[in-house]
Amino acid sequence: MDKMKVTYEVMLGLSAELVLDEALRKYKSDKLYREIDEALASKDEVAFRTLTDELKTLT
Repeated sequence: MDKMKVTYEVMLGLSAELVLDEALRKYKSDKLYREIDEALASKDEVAFRTLTDELKTLT
């Protein structure tokens, strides 16, 4: 019975880690999209290219 409990706790921990990783990826992605929009609005080509390159590494 203890082995099943340990297995369950490990699986629960992995699930929580996956949810957290996805939430962080979504937060970073949303933030980058907002910053890209700002770079486009201000016609900042350097910032636009830097931010889009960073966004590519997230996906």
